[in-house]
Amino acid sequence: MLRTIRAAGIAVTLPTAVALAVMFPAVSLVSAQTPSNSAPISSGSAESDNAGSDVAANVSAAAVLQKDATDVAVERAVAFLLTKQREDGAIATGGHETTMTALAIMALSSVGSQPGNATPEGRSLQRALAYVLKDDRCDDKGYFGSRDGSRMYGHGIITLMLTEMLGMASDDAQDQLIHNRCEKAIALILSSQKESKPPQYRGGWRYEPASHDSDLSASIWQLMALRSAKNDGLDVPASAIHDAVEYLQRSYASPLDRNGLPDKKASGFCYEPHRGSPTFTMTAAGLLAMQVCGEYESPLVAGAADWLLEHPPKWKERFSSYGTYYYAQGMYQRGGIHAETAERLVREMLFETQQSDGSWTAENGSEKGLGPVYATSMAVLSLSVKYHYLPIYQK
Repeated sequence: MLRTIRAAGIAVTLPTAVALAVMFPAVSLVSAQTPSNSAPISSGSAESDNAGSDVAANVSAAAVLQKDATDVAVERAVAFLLTKQREDGAIATGGHETTMTALAIMALSSVGSQPGNATPEGRSLQRALAYVLKDDRCDDKGYFGSRDGSRMYGHGIITLMLTEMLGMASDDAQDQLIHNRCEKAIALILSSQKESKPPQYRGGWRYEPASHDSDLSASIWQLMALRSAKNDGLDVPASAIHDAVEYLQRSYASPLDRNGLPDKKASGFCYEPHRGSPTFTMTAAGLLAMQVCGEYESPLVAGAADWLLEHPPKWKERFSSYGTYYYAQGMYQRGGIHAETAERLVREMLFETQQSDGSWTAENGSEKGLGPVYATSMAVLSLSVKYHYLPIYQK
């Protein structure tokens, strides 16, 4: 949610977390968000109100203008996404409408907006969420990937969005509907993982629920959805995570010794096990997937993060938009020089490529046809890691 604050005659609109941090430096970015169905942080006594007023009144113009270039870029991108909402609530500029809307919902939520907030962003989220929850958006088994043609990629993205929105709905009825959709969607992901597959593909996912092979690109979205569902208290068997980790280990480019340690200290992940060379996007996906599975200190995580230091993101690289999202989140989780380097490189690349209307459009052939809502949503998700709003960004 955006909030306008004033000081020294200057009005600046900031993401809520940033505004609170400027006005009340002791408030962390994480604690700045209050869910719409939660009790207020404070009962607001007269004494505390006066104290807050005094603090706000004494904020200097320089402090207000601490809004950095990321905040400006994100605000412009959010404004663009709002212009692309259709009458039916979808936020999309091409095909795969449900999936694109889910990505836009996550992008808006990642900077602090919530469905039902009395803001343009909140109202837009409410309409978009209602669109995704329509009965015709999924089939009887809870599968989202057939109706908009997005297959398991879209199913994982939409399921992740719904699990992240669980508890943030504007009313109890909508929250219960989200819960019901999540249960079916997660059950489908789990059953798809158990399909009969050759040994090298076991534990992963591919294009369709009944696919008999797997790839890392489809698997990462299912794993993020499972992690988010587990955070919500939904049933995710430990065996599903165990099998996924084994699949990820087979997707690592460097051979592993009998102790599970890689021969090469720095190496990356491949699209499929034992096939091809590591790429930026798949290594970023593998890094994040391992972290989502709780393997934060795995030598494969360390090796992938080090490999990514040597292979920075490039805007025109294949699958750059979602690769940058994995990269931003995975390197942030790694911390230290990895997080610092990724933040700088992501900012530089996305600031340079943002269009005058606040949007991004992928320039690589693989993503270009997906349109500006897709690329803009992925860019916002890449830049918004620092805000800590979505639970999936937290360990």
